[in-house]
Amino acid sequence: MDWSMNWLVFRIHDEILAEYLRDFARGRLLDIGCGESTYKDLCAESVDVYYGFDHPATKHNPSFISFWADAKNIPIKSSSIDTILCTAVLEHVDDPGLVIAECTRILARGGHCIISAPFFWHIHEPPRDFYRFTRYGIEHLLEKNGLRIVKIKPLSGFWVTFCQEFLYYLRRFEKWVVLKALIRCVGWCIQSSAYWMNRYDHSEGFTWMYMAVAKKM
Repeated sequence: MDWSMNWLVFRIHDEILAEYLRDFARGRLLDIGCGESTYKDLCAESVDVYYGFDHPATKHNPSFISFWADAKNIPIKSSSIDTILCTAVLEHVDDPGLVIAECTRILARGGHCIISAPFFWHIHEPPRDFYRFTRYGIEHLLEKNGLRIVKIKPLSGFWVTFCQEFLYYLRRFEKWVVLKALIRCVGWCIQSSAYWMNRYDHSEGFTWMYMAVAKKM
């Protein structure tokens, strides 16, 4: 993903994730769909051990991954993980309910599951892009599988979502080299404006993503 065209959503997501990791992460953490273990350093102050987990077909660098398997059948014994991290992954699995059920199985009693999932977002990483999630869908998915919601938060209002999607629309014009630098410059300005507007915009119904924390009782 292009950082220059996404720095605002990365910043918002990672600031809230850092807060949730400080408050809820501990012990042994499993990062499901870890990719290149982007959040390993962010987890370091809160947990004792970090494990990266991803699908064998991932296109990411395998050197960052501790476990390889389908997230619907995780080769880890029950009740052995204290914290599960699963960011922007559930939309890419064909049965997210089974993934959450596996999270519940391997999570120790009193452990926390921290997830983020998109609501408004364009198709990405096709063909494995299956779902979008409302607040109520996330709550249902977690509670149905034996987890109690601790927190659930929309990560933006209308302006961040609208501006970010508008930038993705503009990218189709980057095929003309003369426009590429201009679009990148415009993108920076648009994201900066959206950052400030987001401070006063609380239109949850237009958020691009939710982040939730759930606990195994």
